[in-house]
Amino acid sequence: MKVLIIGGGGREHAIAYKIAQSKKVSAIYCAPGNAGIEEYAVCVPIGVMEFDKLADFALKEGIDLTVVGPDDPLVGGIVDVFLERGLRIFGPKKDAAMIEGSKAFSKELMKKYHIPTASFEAFHTAKEAYNYLENCSYPIVLKADGLALGKGVLICNTKEEAADGVKSIMEDKQFGAAGDVLVIEEFMTGREVSILAFCDGTDIAVMTSAQDHKRALDNDEGLNTGGMGTFSPSPFYTQEINDYCMEYIYKPTMDAMKKEGRSFTGILFTGLMLTKDGPKVLEYNARFGDPETQVVLPRLKTDLIDIFESCIDGCLSKLKLEFEDNAAVCVVLASKGYPLAYEKGYRIDGLEELKKTEGVFAFHAGTKKENDAVVTAGGRVLGITATGSNLKEARRNAYKAAEVVKFANKYHRNDIGKAIDEA
Repeated sequence: MKVLIIGGGGREHAIAYKIAQSKKVSAIYCAPGNAGIEEYAVCVPIGVMEFDKLADFALKEGIDLTVVGPDDPLVGGIVDVFLERGLRIFGPKKDAAMIEGSKAFSKELMKKYHIPTASFEAFHTAKEAYNYLENCSYPIVLKADGLALGKGVLICNTKEEAADGVKSIMEDKQFGAAGDVLVIEEFMTGREVSILAFCDGTDIAVMTSAQDHKRALDNDEGLNTGGMGTFSPSPFYTQEINDYCMEYIYKPTMDAMKKEGRSFTGILFTGLMLTKDGPKVLEYNARFGDPETQVVLPRLKTDLIDIFESCIDGCLSKLKLEFEDNAAVCVVLASKGYPLAYEKGYRIDGLEELKKTEGVFAFHAGTKKENDAVVTAGGRVLGITATGSNLKEARRNAYKAAEVVKFANKYHRNDIGKAIDEA
């Protein structure tokens, strides 16, 4: 079969790598792809939001299955467009992708169906938000309602910080239209865990756990980013916690979406906080996480195409997910200055050497081909992922591999997976 992947980052590279292992696949295309994805797929210069062009391409090439990576096209309704044109596609329809597209919607959903989460209020004007800040307990969390590349969340320790945050999001439009509505919620403490799950509209199959590192600098300092590194599995996510979440969070979320007429097929990403009062939902995403995918998919044993097709056909319950009994750590190599201004176009060396090392993957996020070289083309450049028999070994392997790759203005955190030592 022929498969088309929509996207061009590290997540899509990991998806392409895993799809290429399926004996069912004869050809892979990726739009727009990147320099690393070219190893597995023919890259097509079509943007992720050019739905009609993508559908035209899929029809012309006889694509049997399209897999959507990023959030923007899902929230924009790419699945609806493809289905209307008779094309087979993996991902939630526009009305279901709203679970990520609007934080206010997802919070109201959780409130209505008694799914554990932080208390909150949503505001449509800055004036209402400023008034609410007068009687808050601090710290609090401000969240832009819409999509903001994983950066639309501000933790505010004082009323002054919160007021600045409201101004930045709602008046200065730091995140554009994503800040038209603002969610203010209580600050939760505990361990964060990322759980990706396959969904077929009724049933849900949870993948192995992961933990992301959002802040740009060591010790969780600096600005929020799209993610600076991950590890899998999380030693803090036990079978007992999984059973609780399945009963009170994952299955109720699927049921709630169905009752709302928004049946969810695709990837449900649940960001959890393991609080002293039990697990609570931080947020939902409607797609594979980035860079969580880079540590979860290398550990997956089950054929990914079989899983996608089971979700689309509504028979996920007949399939058993299997993962390797190992661990993986991903260290993101970024351009200095990310997530603010940074320079690009620098030659990357060491990639060929890494290919010789078993259990090491250089998932390309922001790269492109320039003449015969691979050069930097984004804030997050590469996700250097390594496996190991346990988390500590995987962490050592990942950092050792990260040193092999060289480019000007290279930056990475030095404490990805440090929490492992505390487990």
